[in-house]
Amino acid sequence: MASQKKKKSVAEVQKELRDLSKPDPAAAEKPALDLKKTYTRLGLVLAVAWALAIGVTSWSKSPVPIIAMGVVTLVVAGVVIWLLRYLKRSQALGALLRGADSEEGRKEALKKLETEYKKDDAQAVLARAQLEMQEDPRKALATLETVDVEKVRTPGLASQLRAMRAMIHLTLGEPQEARQLADKLDLSKQQDAKARAMFATVAGEAWARTGDAKRAVETLELFNPDDPEFTELRPQMWRARAFAYAGANDMKGAGRALKKLAEMSPHLLGMFVGAKKIHPLLEREARQIATRMGAVPRKMVRQKM
Repeated sequence: MASQKKKKSVAEVQKELRDLSKPDPAAAEKPALDLKKTYTRLGLVLAVAWALAIGVTSWSKSPVPIIAMGVVTLVVAGVVIWLLRYLKRSQALGALLRGADSEEGRKEALKKLETEYKKDDAQAVLARAQLEMQEDPRKALATLETVDVEKVRTPGLASQLRAMRAMIHLTLGEPQEARQLADKLDLSKQQDAKARAMFATVAGEAWARTGDAKRAVETLELFNPDDPEFTELRPQMWRARAFAYAGANDMKGAGRALKKLAEMSPHLLGMFVGAKKIHPLLEREARQIATRMGAVPRKMVRQKM
């Protein structure tokens, strides 16, 4: 009977953490670029370039500048068409995820992803893993591993795949595997603030849990977890800070991070209790905070991360 209660409690903690930190599908429907501004600027650049090409052609009597500009214009047109298709697919997948807000909706979305998209479609694989993560992180990880990220050429998509794989490894208590992926994330190339915060959070936790706490703290403190823009990332951001501060022997900072998590849900403290490779002072602090809040019995449920 006690064993059954323990399993149920662990499942509840894991599900609560995934529900609080899962990405907002609605955000995927918003274009990453301001298309109107992008087209305006691109049009101005092309207009100036064409004017120069025509002027040079008139002066030199050579058709080469006009021919060169024609080639450049065709290349730009091809890039614009590709970008439009990419954004359209991203919005369609975002809408699909948005509709998966129930068990039935999730099953329907998974069915569409399996039947309407190719197995090697990296965007669809990422969307599928986001849905699978809600119930089975290990299955989601296996889905992501079907994509060779080294061959993904879409800007930012390879990083998203690496970041999600690293996040799952951290959830499963595999920081070394997460570190290998996190070290390849380049925050400087991410223009979107939310993407930078997410990558920094994943990388920061991976570094903190593999002996590089100073680097983790410096990176994580570049972002404010209480910023409204990072609402859905907040549990992960405070969790990463708890690990980072503890690794840097700043238990006051770790305590603040744990209290922030407890304010969202006391059960989130369960991830620090009884798991492998948890800083002993961090585990003790998490247990004490949970006990003071009366959220759990003194013999707190042990959870395998």
